[in-house]
Amino acid sequence: MRIAERRRLPVRPGRSRSGSLLPILAILVALLVALTLRQPDFLSPPSLMSFLGRSAPIILLAAGQYFVIVAGEFDLSVGSLVTAQVVVAARLIDSEPSRTWPVILLLLAFGAAVGLANGLITTRLRVPSFITTLGMYLILVGAVYLWSDGAPKGGLAEEFRRFGRRAFEDVPLLGRIPYALLVLLVVAGLAALLTRSDFGQTLVAVGGNPRTAELSGVRVRSVKTAAFVLSGLSAAVAAILIGGYSGVSFQAGAGLEFGAITAVVLGGVALGGGRGSVVGAMLGALTLETLFTLMNFYGVSGALRSTVQGAIILLALAVSSVRSVSR
Repeated sequence: MRIAERRRLPVRPGRSRSGSLLPILAILVALLVALTLRQPDFLSPPSLMSFLGRSAPIILLAAGQYFVIVAGEFDLSVGSLVTAQVVVAARLIDSEPSRTWPVILLLLAFGAAVGLANGLITTRLRVPSFITTLGMYLILVGAVYLWSDGAPKGGLAEEFRRFGRRAFEDVPLLGRIPYALLVLLVVAGLAALLTRSDFGQTLVAVGGNPRTAELSGVRVRSVKTAAFVLSGLSAAVAAILIGGYSGVSFQAGAGLEFGAITAVVLGGVALGGGRGSVVGAMLGALTLETLFTLMNFYGVSGALRSTVQGAIILLALAVSSVRSVSR
């Protein structure tokens, strides 16, 4: 029995990727066509570059959330982590440009540490990740309010804000390329390479059948912990971009955890783990942002965003359940 299970392990990751991007690509193209009909210049280089730059944070969060979900876990702490990172950065930088890079390194370390804590509590203490990360969410919210006395203090230097605000100007054919888009492309490339590595394949195998993976010699707890660390790092990078674009606010990361989960599900990643690709998750985030932009152009209330996200998650669960029954 164990020999048969071991032979199946390498097959699952490759099978999970094949054909999985077609549905989300079709939805994205349909939404872009609808947007272009409503706003003819939407796909013009300046408008498109600006849209992609604004969408970079949620795409980064979706990439980080992918690693956790494909491993069969959840991370509900990323929204509060983004808020905490922005508030902490403003307090520490205090509008002093020379503090920018040390604080950026600190934010990355902080994000990794929160992810590590989530991973260790989930895997070593065997606390369900839903409960672990919900608890971390509440801890971060309470701690940041206590530390700042209920109001953000300090300020972000222009050196820090350039990542979310500035762009390379006068680029041939494209006009301007936001720094945020370049950051996204670098992180997306690293994430794609990581999923094609042995670690990425092992992660999918762990999400598909952790018991089989463990019997095959995989250190399941270490792999899942690493996934949480990657999620924390992606939240730190997203916080840097959000802080640069929007400034300091206690609402900086509000609801982003649900947006990231919705994007991952929309991109074809199974909520139970074991199936999906990081490219699909990032396309899901881009599709979700395109849908919200289309809703905005048609005057649909932004309050319906949560409703749309909830409907997408429920629909994805229903489809997954039907597939499981048919198999």
